[in-house]
Amino acid sequence: MELEIFNMDGKKTSKKVKLDAEVFGMEPNDHAIYLDVKQYHANNRQGTHKSKERAEIAGSTKKLKKQKGTGGARVGSAKSPLLHGGGRVFGPRPKDWSFKLNKKLKKVARKSALSYKAKDNGITILDSLNFSAPKTKDFINLLKNFELSGKKVLVVVPTLDENLYLSSRNLAKTQVRVAKDLNTYDIMNSQRILFTAGAIEAVQENLKN
Repeated sequence: MELEIFNMDGKKTSKKVKLDAEVFGMEPNDHAIYLDVKQYHANNRQGTHKSKERAEIAGSTKKLKKQKGTGGARVGSAKSPLLHGGGRVFGPRPKDWSFKLNKKLKKVARKSALSYKAKDNGITILDSLNFSAPKTKDFINLLKNFELSGKKVLVVVPTLDENLYLSSRNLAKTQVRVAKDLNTYDIMNSQRILFTAGAIEAVQENLKN
């Protein structure tokens, strides 16, 4: 598959880039995508939720009333989970939700996601992305040139440019990623991916077997 290369004004150049069928034209593996996205969400969970159980509540352990003869149920200390201010029964504890996946499976997942985007014409190639100063307005104009205003856009570059990052970070639906950090969730979560020519080469080199 060959795609035309555009400049930042949204106009076609005379250049084209050939997408490697091994990376952008494979038969997608939906289960690999599912596992990789599941891992992405699991690894981002803090797992720091915690409530105090009976043994961790500060207070007296004195028995509140005598065991028998009151006509009511027996009651222990003020730490009892049945009383207001008592401990919680089987409350949440800190937990590590992360899990591991094989590198080969993660690579298959990324190639599958990119193949879906290529099939749906969701990839645009730019010759370069150069911002002389960090201005959000300039990045908004770039999106307008490609009719992407208000859409989820993933921008992939070979190396991180500070002006590009600062120009886009205030836009909620825009993500900038370095080619080596490209992940399956960001690919599937975007409506359009803007690659620079250098980023396409880096991605294809990283994902080839």
